[in-house]
Amino acid sequence: MLALIKSYGLNGLDGFPVQAEIDMHTGLPSYDIVGLGDTAVKESKERVRSAMKNSGFFYPVAATVVNLAPANIRKEGSLYDLPIAIGMLIASQQISDVDIKKPVILGELSLNGEVRKVNGLLPMLITAVQNGEKTFVIPEGNADEVAFIEGATIYPVQTLRQTVDFLTGHIEISPVQIRNWESDVEFKHSDDHDFKHIKGQFAAKRAIEIAVAGGHNIIMIGPPGAGKTMLARAVPSIMPNLTFEEALEVAKIHSVTGQLEGFIYERPFRTPHHSSTMVAMTGGGNKARPGEISLAHNGVLFLDELPEYNRQTLETLRQPLEDGTITVSRNAVSVTYPADFMLIASMNPCPCGNYGSHTAECKCSASQIHRYLNKLSGPLLDRIDIHIEVASVSYDDLHEDRFAESSAVIRERVNKAREIQRTRLAAYGRRCNAQMTSSDIKKFCILDRASTLLLEDSFHKLNLTARAYTRVLKVARTIADLDGSETIGERHLAESLQYRQLDRKYRV
Repeated sequence: MLALIKSYGLNGLDGFPVQAEIDMHTGLPSYDIVGLGDTAVKESKERVRSAMKNSGFFYPVAATVVNLAPANIRKEGSLYDLPIAIGMLIASQQISDVDIKKPVILGELSLNGEVRKVNGLLPMLITAVQNGEKTFVIPEGNADEVAFIEGATIYPVQTLRQTVDFLTGHIEISPVQIRNWESDVEFKHSDDHDFKHIKGQFAAKRAIEIAVAGGHNIIMIGPPGAGKTMLARAVPSIMPNLTFEEALEVAKIHSVTGQLEGFIYERPFRTPHHSSTMVAMTGGGNKARPGEISLAHNGVLFLDELPEYNRQTLETLRQPLEDGTITVSRNAVSVTYPADFMLIASMNPCPCGNYGSHTAECKCSASQIHRYLNKLSGPLLDRIDIHIEVASVSYDDLHEDRFAESSAVIRERVNKAREIQRTRLAAYGRRCNAQMTSSDIKKFCILDRASTLLLEDSFHKLNLTARAYTRVLKVARTIADLDGSETIGERHLAESLQYRQLDRKYRV
């Protein structure tokens, strides 16, 4: 007898329909699985056998062929265990054919018949709903992550026996309750990482506020102990609210890597170690999975002690910093992942950290400083919008008893500026000033005569590139938004220009 069960597969961040075809006929007992399945798919035989026996069913003694169609697309993972088991029970006539609008079934089976959580379920269900599917049977462990998918009836199951009883009408299961995004948003951050605890560093905090408000990349250069890492760690506390669309994009990426616990409410903050490989940073491996820069999508990628990272690894950031995407190619697989993140980097000015200090003596030779700074290429620095020097904190600032301005106050300003940008750029499919294109800059970064003369003079004196020119205008637009100004004034442009001088002082 032939049984057909609907399921789904995953290619990058897009799902594709899969039909599990199970055929049983007389002959020598055998089990063959075809359809370009990976090792996890082929090992489903033993999981399905034990799960069926331990759930009170018998494993059929027959010639069994399992085909995962379409047969020309590679299938990965253990999510086909449950549809294969249901198909085998139907084909062996242990249960009648399932017909409750022919659900899409996904899930891994344990040996005792439990249905385990699977990775990548969220993007698969989103694609399936877009393709017209309405009914789904999924592992209960995945219920939280799919609770915001509208237009679908999703039934969470715990065991193979429960799944069979539900599909045959012997029991009822309550579907996943679709939740409202707005009512569920919660924002939490540790009080230890609040800007009110950071003494002094007013210029650095102002630069970080501008960077976060416009989604701009920023690099901080200063001696050890000046507070660069502390400033970066406090950034999540002032990040703007996630929109539902942004949260969905982040959740899909984290679902693929198995790092999604429930749904996403806060922007990601990724801090890979400087020993991270290029594959770990950009993504790849045998299955072309997302890397750190994609996991930081719509959030922050913090690289502490930037020159300590492998130079080749750093150079791979250039394309995603420019385009907001990264294409991972492995053998016959080529997947494009979103990688629109805000880069925060920190570094010492030299190996000992005292180059340019007024209070400590630098013990590094000129060649050591050159080798240290030469790990950062000009093109990479050019893609970082804001460069800021972080000086050592004075005793008077450290001894001050009063709290500084809190993250909650700064975040309120950031949210107002982001709302202005979303309203302005929504028609063009962009969300913040850092995403503006050349045509957007012409429309929204118009300068008066005094500002034009200032920019022309600075362009020649600072030897700015064309890319630096556009980034100066984007940052100026953000400063004006924070100021509540519809136009870019001379003071906004002047402040923006002061954040482009570090790559002139520390020539690499």
